Parts: sequence; structure tokens; C-alpha cells
Amino acid sequence: MGEVEACPGCGLVLPISDGPTHAYIGSSASCWELFGELLAREFSNPAYFRAHQLTVDTYAVQHPGAPERRSAQSVGLHLMTLCLFLEQGADPTDGPKLHERMVGRPEFYWLEPPPKSGRMTVADVLEARDAEAHERLVRAWAQDVWEAWAPHHDVVREWVKRSLES
Repeated sequence: MGEVEACPGCGLVLPISDGPTHAYIGSSASCWELFGELLAREFSNPAYFRAHQLTVDTYAVQHPGAPERRSAQSVGLHLMTLCLFLEQGADPTDGPKLHERMVGRPEFYWLEPPPKSGRMTVADVLEARDAEAHERLVRAWAQDVWEAWAPHHDVVREWVKRSLES
């Protein structure tokens, strides 16, 4: 095995890659590649796609990047939908509609990420052998990452409340 590195977002140790990364989501190139594999799985099978919004929200929150406007808005918005899904029982398939309603409402600011943003990673979800296991693992991963952000739950809940008023 060649040289390895820990992903700055989730801590997953993977071989170093010189592949692409996202402009403001803070992941290693190798972790970003695994996320791409997971998205390909979801887009290629409707049974897997049911968990897609949870997958995107969880990955984005677990890989917050550096403190700047785009990452602050991204993390805030994805935390808001995780809150709605995990605490209020919203349907993850409604994620895009929720994002549309919420994106411009609260004034997002940088939330200091937890030292460890969850124990599970994208690699754990890729272990799923069928759609049922995939959804179960995505939900467990989402819950794990949401719990890691507990110090900011009150702020996120307030953002949700303000954004969905009227």
C-alpha cells in the first residue's frame, strides 16, 4: 500500500489520491471519490435513491471545510434538513423542496465543527449489500453525525423555525 492520509472531514484513512475535490466541502480526494461511488449507487437504483438527501446532508456536514460564506451556508442548510428528518420526521425525499424554502431565510454564520464529526463514514455505507441495508446505514450515519453537532442543535432548530415561518 502506498502513502495514506486522513480525510480532514471524517478522519477516514485512505491512500493519497491526486483526484478532484469539492470547492468548499472539506474532504480528501480519496474520500470525495468514495462519496462519488455512493452517489452513483443511489442514482443508478431508485431503491437506493430514497436515502439520497440524507446521504448528501450527512456527507456535507461531516466535511464542513474552512470558515467562509459558502461552507457556512452549506453546513447550516444541511444541518437544518438533518434536524427536520431526524427530529421532526420529515421525509428525506422532500429535501430539495425544503432546501428551496430555507436557503435564503436565516442568516447563516460559521458553526465551529465538532472535533470528531461522527464515528461512521461514507466507507461504512458502501458496505451495504442491498437497498434496505443501504438505507439503514445512511440513517445510522446521519444520526451519528447529527449527534456530533449537538452543541449547535439549538442554533439549528432556531434556523429551522425562522426559515419555515410564514
